[in-house]
Amino acid sequence: MDIIDNASELEELHRNAALSRTRMQTNSASATHCRECDEVLPEARRIAIPGCQLCASCKGVEELREKLRQ
Repeated sequence: MDIIDNASELEELHRNAALSRTRMQTNSASATHCRECDEVLPEARRIAIPGCQLCASCKGVEELREKLRQ
């Protein structure tokens, strides 16, 4: 297996893990307050993103941290 095959396999694993997390979140109820900063989550966000637990700002920080880990 060469480096390109390894990279493709790793990318696929990351993608599948992200999809699994998203599916699990959409099966749960949205929070009313952000789990990180305790700000009220707007109703439009709770409707648009079923299962959301973070405000847009905290979600952005979480995604950036995740991207830096990869």
